[in-house]
Amino acid sequence: MTLTITRRSPLSPDLGLLFSRHNADMHADTPPESIHMLPREDLAAPGIDFFVLRDAGQPLAMGAIKRLPDMSGYPPEAEIKSMHVLTEARGRGLSRRMLQALIDHARASGIRRLSLETGIQPTFIAARGLYERAGFAECPPFRGYEEDPNSIFMTLHLDA
Repeated sequence: MTLTITRRSPLSPDLGLLFSRHNADMHADTPPESIHMLPREDLAAPGIDFFVLRDAGQPLAMGAIKRLPDMSGYPPEAEIKSMHVLTEARGRGLSRRMLQALIDHARASGIRRLSLETGIQPTFIAARGLYERAGFAECPPFRGYEEDPNSIFMTLHLDA
């Protein structure tokens, strides 16, 4: 296994399978009004750092950190977006590696609070467990979100 996790453009042509699978998974059992993923093109915006995990050059996973706008009196915050591992690559610890890379990047970038939104449906049980094991705890909706019966919000406070 030759694993690399690098910062890339989400518009790279070889990421089509990752994005199509991510899109299909999000629409599989979540009502459209509760899907909060960003379109691929929006992940190329300033303030978003996008990462790809590859094995021997083959893209198997992706994830992004979106910086949240500064608010006076609040420490720097960011949100995890579009974390996905191809189904056939699951069970190898790649989700854990990608999540740790995102946490490490956020911490190195001065982020003090890292939050995320994930689904409540059974298909998201493994993801919620992954986040809990990494230290994320449920929280109220954070900036830009409202209560949603199909969403769970989680946050992790990062040390200085």
